[in-house]
Amino acid sequence: MPRLVLHRLPMAHPADLAALAALLEAGTLRATEISAIIGKTEGNGGLNDFTRGYFTQSLMLLLGRHAGEAPEALAARIPCVLSGGTEGVLSPHYTVFATVPGDGAGGLAIGTAFSPPTPPWQLGRQAQVAAVANTVRAAMAQAGIASPGDVALVQVKAPALQPAALRPQDPAPRSSAAGPAMAYSRAAAALGVALALGEVPAEADLEAALLSDFSLYSNRASISSGIEVSCNEVVVFGTAPGWAPGPRLAVRPLADALDLPAICAAFTAAGLPAAPQLAPADRARLGCVLVKGEPDRRGTIRGARHTMLGDTDLDPQRHLRGALGGLVAGVAGDGRLFVSGGAEHQGPEGGGLIAVFANG
Repeated sequence: MPRLVLHRLPMAHPADLAALAALLEAGTLRATEISAIIGKTEGNGGLNDFTRGYFTQSLMLLLGRHAGEAPEALAARIPCVLSGGTEGVLSPHYTVFATVPGDGAGGLAIGTAFSPPTPPWQLGRQAQVAAVANTVRAAMAQAGIASPGDVALVQVKAPALQPAALRPQDPAPRSSAAGPAMAYSRAAAALGVALALGEVPAEADLEAALLSDFSLYSNRASISSGIEVSCNEVVVFGTAPGWAPGPRLAVRPLADALDLPAICAAFTAAGLPAAPQLAPADRARLGCVLVKGEPDRRGTIRGARHTMLGDTDLDPQRHLRGALGGLVAGVAGDGRLFVSGGAEHQGPEGGGLIAVFANG
């Protein structure tokens, strides 16, 4: 019977895998048991953030040596979801999600799947929405999750447009500018998750809704995009028969970037009471925290004007990661958090979500 285990590991630089190498060499973890990796690197989080690809390449080389497989084969099977940007108190780190033998029943399930490679002109289009929806269903099937209602969280790494990859004969992309191109890809992936989980009407014109109709969204989707992947990599968490007890997961939507009650509720629901900060014993049980948020496009938060969207010196998402990261880290008492900007169609407009994994 499979059991999900988590290892949250530090990162001294974007290619630092010393902590994982130590687990592999000690036999605490086997490379063949690794299902997915989700982490934060210290890059800028933009289209030209090469720290994500650098980490992934280093990771697959390490796993290839221990698994006896080609790094390319491992990269095609193990999702590596990285978000760049560790502003403020955020700390570079990565979480290894592994599947090991276990006993008992009622545990958290994990499933993974990859879409076919996505051509640049399909990013931010209905084709990407459909591809992500199909890949979510495939990941659910792999995990044995029978119903969309049993899915707690879907993490996706979506491709971002590489203008140099376009050929003169190719159809025009949705956008060739770095920021909008990444946003359209995240938006399409988010509505693909929503479609697979029944959170949006199947007959809706989802391509027209991208970055337009923010009443359509998923409360269970966390999306990142980057040039280091060529297809949509999907990781699904939920409940399914035949999984042994392991980590506990709580997911809550965030109404906005100041939604401290929802943040505290997520920690508490995971069995880690926030009063107002986690006690040291509970902090030691913290397995992983995933947070999505974005600067409100309306230019205000709870009626007060914010300047994130008008700052020409600093990208709005860097503002957001620093602010929201500080808020969540204050509750966790820990900066090793996956806080990612760009929450298009991932929760209500101006909001996002928080997912808390707790061990033991």
